Amino acid sequence: MSPSHSKPCPFCKLDPHRILAEDELAVAYRDGFPVSLGHTVIIPRRHFATLFEASEAEQAALLKMMAQAKGLLDKHHQPDGYNIGINHGQAGGQTVPHLHIHLIPRYRGDKEDPRGGVRWVLPDKAKYWA
Repeated sequence: MSPSHSKPCPFCKLDPHRILAEDELAVAYRDGFPVSLGHTVIIPRRHFATLFEASEAEQAALLKMMAQAKGLLDKHHQPDGYNIGINHGQAGGQTVPHLHIHLIPRYRGDKEDPRGGVRWVLPDKAKYWA
């Protein structure tokens, strides 16, 4: 449980059936509220809120785990692309104060015009092309 919150942290105690891959520092975990087929979160084992709090070893482990998860998703779902994102802080949309990196498979046709990708979190500024 995180010290500043009364609810238990959902990423400190994981459902083993949702784990795709793991090592001593990081876990690839099926998202509980997936936005696409295969949506996965990459989670450090140690509880901290942001990527800026991760040690160099944890940062490296998170990237290695993301590559491993991508390999599994490529094999099982053959997505056409990916969005990768981190919500940092309340203003950035973070609702769980345990770092997690979203690895979201994208498929041709899942959105009529996917240009701009993650920029659409601020729709008024997303479209930068003519």
